[in-house]
Amino acid sequence: MPANLGGWTGLILLLVVILLFAAPKLPQLARSLGQSMTIFKKEIKNKDGEPAADASGDAASTRQDSTGSGEGSDSSNTK
Repeated sequence: MPANLGGWTGLILLLVVILLFAAPKLPQLARSLGQSMTIFKKEIKNKDGEPAADASGDAASTRQDSTGSGEGSDSSNTK
């Protein structure tokens, strides 16, 4: 075994070991990182304090309910 295993040799060896043992998990890791970055960017753009609208639409319905402008609100006085 080589005595001086530092610098580029150690980096390349570490890269090979990671690719051999973690190859099945790399796509999952990349997907998770991409989703996290997307969520982070949405939160940065939303500076007014309201929750960002997600795919399920829960945040949008919560905002609509709190303002009372939803379709099912009883604020209209039609006779």
